[in-house]
Amino acid sequence: MYDNQLPLYTHSLRVGLVGTGYAAKLRAEALQQDPRTDLIAIAGNPDRIAALAPEYTIEAINSWQELVARTDLDMVVICTINRDHGKIAHAALSSGKHVIVEYPLSVDVKEAEELIALAKTVNKLLHVEHIELLGGWHQAVKEHLDQIGHLFYIRYSTLNAQHPAPRKWTYNHQMFGFPLIGALSRLHRLTDLFGEVFSVNCHQRYWQTEGDYYQTCLCSAQLCFDSGLLAQVIYGKGETLWQSERKLEIQGEKGEIILDGDTGMLVFAQGTKLIAVGTRRGLFAKDTTMVLDHLFNGSPLYITPEQSLYALKVADAAQRAATTGLTIFLQE
Repeated sequence: MYDNQLPLYTHSLRVGLVGTGYAAKLRAEALQQDPRTDLIAIAGNPDRIAALAPEYTIEAINSWQELVARTDLDMVVICTINRDHGKIAHAALSSGKHVIVEYPLSVDVKEAEELIALAKTVNKLLHVEHIELLGGWHQAVKEHLDQIGHLFYIRYSTLNAQHPAPRKWTYNHQMFGFPLIGALSRLHRLTDLFGEVFSVNCHQRYWQTEGDYYQTCLCSAQLCFDSGLLAQVIYGKGETLWQSERKLEIQGEKGEIILDGDTGMLVFAQGTKLIAVGTRRGLFAKDTTMVLDHLFNGSPLYITPEQSLYALKVADAAQRAATTGLTIFLQE
């Protein structure tokens, strides 16, 4: 990344972690298991920090601002609410620290562009996690895609029925962001596989509770790729949905790939063939290891910030389409 101009490390990296949720716990475990890193401190939800910091024998910090300002850290790992990713990354880069951030880099395209430019200016690593590219689904598609001929249609559905819906930041308009920005991997998986998008249509609906929280969201986007490939991306969660679904269907002129949960299959005129789909386990640890290999050995990373930024631009186009009811064209 950045033409591999970063200086390579020969001593252990001192790391601060922002966040106390699921991703943060997996990051903490990965960092503590790798001898190339020393996990020094954590900032986040005060109630959770009280339990998490002693578990990993690290220092609890009152705020992310205080953590980022520390001079004894080489890198900051950001695993907190989507709304705050951009400003924490900016503060960390500005204070001379490498940054790992869970997607999205920012909920705002312009801010994301500025962060990528800032990382290059200060010559620090900015790595946006996209572990969907490392998982079994993505690898299965890449392995079998050439068997189904010219592609013409994709349907990708992620529905999470929850009864009742939790009162969490992932159900908050501001903290999570527009559904396909907060869940950016749904679009990034497709842009990684199928290239640039020509136009976007999108519709969304929320079932509100009080304040800025909702109990259900449903978002449906239609993408037309430069190649002419058409894709429908459906994302929803909450208690107005009655059945969960995680399914990807890719139709070609010679056959179809269907990934349904942990099951994969190739469909041809002569019949159906099961295909192996690898696990989703251990991907945060794999991502962490690849970042450290990059910083210590110069090994290439599987994702660049620019690739994540492009998916964010597609998600932003979907938001504008949902808001205006218009088709949004992405060609510059």
